[in-house]
Amino acid sequence: MSAVLRYDRSAMYNSLRFCFMFRMRYVIIALVLCAALSRAAFAAAAEPATDPQVDPVPCAAAAAAGDDDKVIAVCGALVDSEKTPAPDRIKALIARASAFARKDQIDRAISDYDTVLRLDPKLADIFNARGELWRKKGDRPKALADFGAAIKLDPNHPSARGNYKSLAQELERLGALMAVYGKPSFNCATVRRAVEKAICASPELANLDREINAANTKVVREATADSPRAGRELQRQQEDFIARRAAAFGRPDYDLQKAMRERLDHLLEVERY
Repeated sequence: MSAVLRYDRSAMYNSLRFCFMFRMRYVIIALVLCAALSRAAFAAAAEPATDPQVDPVPCAAAAAAGDDDKVIAVCGALVDSEKTPAPDRIKALIARASAFARKDQIDRAISDYDTVLRLDPKLADIFNARGELWRKKGDRPKALADFGAAIKLDPNHPSARGNYKSLAQELERLGALMAVYGKPSFNCATVRRAVEKAICASPELANLDREINAANTKVVREATADSPRAGRELQRQQEDFIARRAAAFGRPDYDLQKAMRERLDHLLEVERY
């Protein structure tokens, strides 16, 4: 009887030991799983709730502040993010294109405007802005096409209408000048000044001189129709430019072509407004 009792107690002890070890194994597994899940939850909580690259606020703030370097950086991140909604990407592209244009990075600005118009081809303002950049690059046909596209979208767009008119007149004037290509506004056979001889020797400078003369004649004529005094003042400015050009020519720091280009740009701006 005692042997049987000892056997039953031993069997019961072994059975309890087996159950304890079996349950402990699952307790350990459960603890490991809980720890892993806790670490995952902590990592998820530690991550920011929003992706900073898709937050449009920094881009808008940089644009409002006029900080072109920051606009290019933060708006560029917005443009590059695949999570950016199309409306926010368009705004970021426009802001960055404007910054590129102000930094005289014309090709990069045009590229951004190209992307904007692929995303939304109904933005008259962007056609007009891109047209102004094409004009600045000297590509008049593309500029005229963009101004025309802007007017087609918005027939009353004031800037596009003004740009189209002035550029069409400029192209008309250039067409007329083709008949005298390489000839300046004065007679090369009678010139004595060194600067005029240099202009006669360069077709590019000769063409610039004729464009300057034609633009000046037009703005003086139109100003005189409203105010003879204003017309005389504009003509005096032209004569001052010619005198300065003659006096400065030959100095190491004087760039004749640049000076003539700046004078032409100024006259075209006056003509536009």
